[in-house]
Amino acid sequence: MQTTPSTKTIVNQIFDEDRLSELLKQEASHGLCFEQCEFDGLNLYQLDLQGAQFVECSFADTCFESCQLAGTRWLHCKAGRADFRLANLTDALFCQSDLNNTNWELAKLASARFLEVKLTGARFGGAQTLGIDFHESLLIGADLRGMSFRKKTLEGLNFSDADLAGCDFRDAVFHKASLRDAHLKNARFDGADLRSADLRGLTIASLSQHFKGSLISHEQAAELVGGLGVRVM
Repeated sequence: MQTTPSTKTIVNQIFDEDRLSELLKQEASHGLCFEQCEFDGLNLYQLDLQGAQFVECSFADTCFESCQLAGTRWLHCKAGRADFRLANLTDALFCQSDLNNTNWELAKLASARFLEVKLTGARFGGAQTLGIDFHESLLIGADLRGMSFRKKTLEGLNFSDADLAGCDFRDAVFHKASLRDAHLKNARFDGADLRSADLRGLTIASLSQHFKGSLISHEQAAELVGGLGVRVM
């Protein structure tokens, strides 16, 4: 992540709520880059940090509820259990960061990008996700109910044990992705290419219920039939 010449970089600082608020009174957030700073456990409710950049920062248990975070950039950050409920994260970028067990419920995530991040146990209920993009990321056990992945190429995504109820995967292409033991109630896969997906844990019954019109490989079909005790020669 490169900063612009007008960016003010703040390095290796530990912030509390008052100090950060005072800084934002003096400096525009879109001109700030925080590197190796600590914000753990802070309550930043409704704070305006639009366009700020965070590099190797820590946000464990931090509350960003209703914050303005549009256009923010997060690289190599650790934000386990952070709360992003109702925050505006339009066009935000998260890259190579630990976001396990985070809460994104009712957040605005239009065109947000998550690249090589850990989102195990994350909750996205009710979030606005038009144009959201996940790439090479862990979504194990995540709550993604109702999210649309229609016509997307899903590269390296691990949906194992995730709640995908009501998700739209129509015409999506799964590449080195996993649906192992995912919850698929009312999910749609019409036209989806699943030949490169890990389908372990699925049964013939679930295949007929959720995957009508999708494409799987001969090897995947043999494995599913093998689950019935039938040998495919």
